[in-house]
Amino acid sequence: MGHFLIRDAEIGGARVDLRIAGERVAALGSGLEPGPREQVIEAAGGALVPGLHDHHLHLLAWAAALGSLRCGPPDVRDEAALAALLRDAARSAGPKAWLRGVAYHESVAGELERSRLDAFVAEAPVRIQHRGGALWMLNSEACRRLGLDSGADAPGVERDAAGVATGRLFRLDAWLRERLGREALPDLAPVGAALARYGVTGVTDATPALERPALDALAGAAASAALPQRLVLLGAPAAGVSFGIGPHKLLLDEHALPPLDELAERIAAVHRGARPVAVHCVTRAELVLALAAFDAAGVLAGDRVEHASVAPPELVEWIARLQLAVVTQPGFVRSRGDDYLREVAAQDRPWLYRCAGFTAAGIALGAGTDAPFGEPDPWLAMQAAVDRKSAAGATLGAGESLSPERALALFTTPAEAPGGAPRRITAGALADLCLLDRPWARARDALTSGAVAATFRAGRLIYARAPLV
Repeated sequence: MGHFLIRDAEIGGARVDLRIAGERVAALGSGLEPGPREQVIEAAGGALVPGLHDHHLHLLAWAAALGSLRCGPPDVRDEAALAALLRDAARSAGPKAWLRGVAYHESVAGELERSRLDAFVAEAPVRIQHRGGALWMLNSEACRRLGLDSGADAPGVERDAAGVATGRLFRLDAWLRERLGREALPDLAPVGAALARYGVTGVTDATPALERPALDALAGAAASAALPQRLVLLGAPAAGVSFGIGPHKLLLDEHALPPLDELAERIAAVHRGARPVAVHCVTRAELVLALAAFDAAGVLAGDRVEHASVAPPELVEWIARLQLAVVTQPGFVRSRGDDYLREVAAQDRPWLYRCAGFTAAGIALGAGTDAPFGEPDPWLAMQAAVDRKSAAGATLGAGESLSPERALALFTTPAEAPGGAPRRITAGALADLCLLDRPWARARDALTSGAVAATFRAGRLIYARAPLV
């Protein structure tokens, strides 16, 4: 375990030294002298804050996305660029290799189906994931290899009036992996290293219904310190894993919503096992159904809503009455705000990815990045929570702005209580720490001025499960 002495760090506005022994903060004070086995870290007045916890992301999907073609903005913005990207990749990989794309959005080339993709690449199998994560789009060669034209089927395979597969698959990640022969899971080390650079010492993986190969891959990465972060899983079984087990993830899709009594019984069944639930709600209809189901089933401490993407005042009041927590993604204001201003109904725009509205109602509010479907940098999400600016500079929900301190707290509350009291750096606390490259006043200015992307990255991860300075 690590033994460190961090000298001249700013904690709560004061300059102090801090000693770490094993997993804990051993002492804070002035003029601490290094012991014989201690590694000395000179903070030079940089702010030392609790290590960040990303309350909602998808580790394996992010790792896979790092090795995939980026098929949407800002990397690809039009049909010609998408066609060129796929053709170049097909020439390099050869006709037998699958091409895997991610982050597609309709602003590039409209809705994609097999014939559209065939016009770009016909000889090699192509699968492209929509940036929302729920939809895969395949060309004809991919459909053929998956057996969609010769009897293979599953709920979620879209077919036309003649029964022919369109190449569009909804919520079929597990089915797709099985049909592909359970291709090797991606290396998680680059994800762990990226999180460490952002100062993230813990994550909650929000992928539902994780299968044994995925659980084994996560366990292996944690054991080897390829993933040095502390892990909480929403998609893990209730027992038999070595990670923190979070609320049980329930996924709602507006195009196929379950009956109210069915959803209420699913919630009640999880509660009977003394486990809370986390319900995915990205539309107004999904949120209404979820809240009605909580009303019917009852609420257990730890129950929460994931995303709450569209939350008008009457639904905020309902969430508050039920005493549910919310884990939202303010980073989407920045990365998708310009699309929202074009595509989202005017009556819903003020209520997108709210922040101040939730906190004013007394709702416990935590945040995640939703990586890889959102930008993985939590500091950019904090910036968006403060300035509410899109990538093009448009304002989305100005009244939802948080102070920099409150934005930081979105990522420093405990893994088991997003939106609870932020963790503090005290003697005896877990030494999960993030050292910034400047005092808090300058970091605060960066978050307020919008200079995060250009000049400010979270400093160094001091300690998670292994020393990574």
